[in-house]
Amino acid sequence: MKKVLLISLLVIPVLFGCKEDPPPVPVHTPTAEERARDGLYDLMKDVYLWYKTMPTVKLSDYENPEELMDALRYKQIDRWSFVADYESFMASMEGSFVGHGIRMGLDNMDNVRVVSLYEGSDLWPKGVRRGWIVKEINGTSIAPIFLSGNNTAYNNLMGPGTAGTTNTFKFINPDGQEVIYTSVKSSFTINSVTATRILDLPNGKTGYLCFETFIDPSEQELNEAFADFKANNITDLIIDLRYNTGGYMDIAQQLASFVLTWEDTTKVAYKLEYNELVGPLWNESFNFIRTESPLGLDRVVFITTRSSASASEVVINSLKPYVDVTVVGDTTHGKPAGMNIWGYPFPSESEPEPDYDYVFAPITFEYLNAMDEGRFYEGILPDVKAADDITHDFGDPEEASLKAAISVLNGTKAATVMPVRRPRIWSEGTQLPTELFLGPPQPFKK
Repeated sequence: MKKVLLISLLVIPVLFGCKEDPPPVPVHTPTAEERARDGLYDLMKDVYLWYKTMPTVKLSDYENPEELMDALRYKQIDRWSFVADYESFMASMEGSFVGHGIRMGLDNMDNVRVVSLYEGSDLWPKGVRRGWIVKEINGTSIAPIFLSGNNTAYNNLMGPGTAGTTNTFKFINPDGQEVIYTSVKSSFTINSVTATRILDLPNGKTGYLCFETFIDPSEQELNEAFADFKANNITDLIIDLRYNTGGYMDIAQQLASFVLTWEDTTKVAYKLEYNELVGPLWNESFNFIRTESPLGLDRVVFITTRSSASASEVVINSLKPYVDVTVVGDTTHGKPAGMNIWGYPFPSESEPEPDYDYVFAPITFEYLNAMDEGRFYEGILPDVKAADDITHDFGDPEEASLKAAISVLNGTKAATVMPVRRPRIWSEGTQLPTELFLGPPQPFKK
């Protein structure tokens, strides 16, 4: 038996040695996009407000973080969580823009009109303003494109969003004259305060502020606008947020605080409530802040549309417990939630300040006011419905929404009526994600 065993032990290695070696299994080296995808998944499992709704996924089925974000979003509610290129996103939040700076819309008579124009546009010093009719671009009639809803044709006509691209516009100005201007797309910093006016009304001087976005340059622009309001001793305020889709939390906090007094800085403006995993550490209340020109008003009127979102809604909701708030126009967007942003690659002990490739911006919290009011996912309803009248410039007392706001202050508001058809409004080229309310930085290392 010992010999048999010995022979068996000797034969087995010989038999195995005669077989061919299996081909080596290829080792997959994750791409940068796949690593970012995996990093997003780690983040979402911890911080996403609706993390319990996330489906079970096989990460290898998704090539990049954008695809994974779309798969993980709680689509029943979440229309906002996004992934963006880091440099492009940060540039947009600094107010960097390339283009003509024009936004256009279709009025009730099927005319295309200028809806808004940034002051950095080369069309601004030519006198072009909101309400002008845009008849042709590069010899092509523009109204049929808007009527058909053909956004691709519109973008092709406008050309790439690069500096140096030239287009020729045929306008009809308020005097009914046709004028032709050639405009060159350029890079400039946008103005977030679109217009300010001092209106002399029967009840006193009223400040009008048209405010488009909560970005870095907004702080100084708001300081200047409210310094003028205070110097003119305004007694009422109309804040026009009709196209303001949101932005930074601290700018929303600043704007709301201008309405109140320095003594009100002990009062809660809003509370952020995160999920139960991170909430015990991250839940926080924010008070109103000390501003340079507090007005100490008893009431404020807001003009809104379906484009009034996120940080705009924060300002309205935060002031409701303290002053008489009236909303004029249309129902707001309905985003009572916000996001923190994380740069990817995430910081680590070995690389505390990496070169970021992506911005991850999942919805992470809901915001409530001092009376715990919020969660208005269907939007904030207007007290007085009014049209977004693109036939008049911002600040024109005959513009339908501003006229309705003035009527509220004068105590002559008409009965609520259904608004007219909303104008179809198009901006230039591919736009970065909007509807933002960006909370304070929160740590995440992996």
